[in-house]
Amino acid sequence: MTTGENTGEHTGREHGAGAPAAPAARAALPWSRLRAPRATRTNALHPGAWWIWALGLGTAASRTTNPLLLALLVGVAGYVVAARRTEAPWARSYGAFVKLALAVLGIRLAFAVLLGSPVPGTHTLVTLPELPLPDWAQGIRVGGRVTAEGLVFALYDGLKLATLLICVGAANALANPARLLKSLPGALYEAGVAVVVALTFAPNLIADVQRLRAARRLRGRPDHGLRGLLQVGLPVLEGALERSVALAAAMDARGYGRSAEVPPGVRRTTAALTLGGLVGVCAGTYGLLTAEGGTYGLPVLLAGLAAALGGLWLGGRRSLRTRYRPDAWGVRAWLVAASGAAVAALLVLYASADADAYAALHPGVVPLTAPTLPLWPAAAILLGLLPAFVAPAPAPADVRTTVKEPS
Repeated sequence: MTTGENTGEHTGREHGAGAPAAPAARAALPWSRLRAPRATRTNALHPGAWWIWALGLGTAASRTTNPLLLALLVGVAGYVVAARRTEAPWARSYGAFVKLALAVLGIRLAFAVLLGSPVPGTHTLVTLPELPLPDWAQGIRVGGRVTAEGLVFALYDGLKLATLLICVGAANALANPARLLKSLPGALYEAGVAVVVALTFAPNLIADVQRLRAARRLRGRPDHGLRGLLQVGLPVLEGALERSVALAAAMDARGYGRSAEVPPGVRRTTAALTLGGLVGVCAGTYGLLTAEGGTYGLPVLLAGLAAALGGLWLGGRRSLRTRYRPDAWGVRAWLVAASGAAVAALLVLYASADADAYAALHPGVVPLTAPTLPLWPAAAILLGLLPAFVAPAPAPADVRTTVKEPS
């Protein structure tokens, strides 16, 4: 090694980098700031942004039965989950939602085969033995002719519901339920605790079962069969009971359940605004999801949201709860939430454009034709990929599991 190389190496060590200065210069460039950083406790994305993004994809799925667009929505949700999912217990729930979606799709097709389809068809695939029914069961049949048109209609319908389940599963896998509880308004804190406990029970139960089965295998004991199930089930239930008692003690030590005194008029106004707002939100959502309610759906939904938010704000005045390190809603959270909202808004607008656009989103089955991929809705769905590039990236598995050896 020459003297110049030694000098350069010594200079790099003095600066604490041990690398050339070019990467540091590139890091100072403006566009490098747009790259997603590594996720930490301080810059993790707000959980509400993930739910808004997922609900936007679900709203888009509810506006179409085109299998190509639905498959594109599933691909977008799966790619974002694969790119931004952590190793937390709740992040493993996405696979369960995918299996549930496949089960729903299979059940819908089985119903179409056994109970028939309301869609008339001319392409008979098979004729099953038909069960005779009494006169009061007119319009219902068990068995009979199974047509290709009826199966395709059931496939489109079941695929839409399966896509909705996968979108909800993506939100469950990406949003931290404990941080979501911390971000809820004070008026919904009691209900939020029950929801969060229900959402985290199954992942923790699965983690406990895996841990106990691994411990039994290491000790040379059986972990399959009825005997293994009984010997694993009791410790799992005991651990769940211990966690419940510890949670209750922690909540009591932090003053959970204490409320401030508010005038009776404020309580009645809060109840009226909250209940009326929720009814308006339900009616407006129903109007948006149906073709007949396109005129009144959005105004009723906005009015219901305004009333519900007012009721939640008034209801939060009775809560004495404080927040430690509240989650900040930053620029990246706005981008993630806006991408899901944009997908939903663009597909709703496209569906209400004209008859040709509606036909592209809802391909017919009589006569039986192959669905086509409309370009503008497909481009709108691809906007849902934005969280995979702007949300903070989880640390790689080797970095998370690396233990620093003592010097």
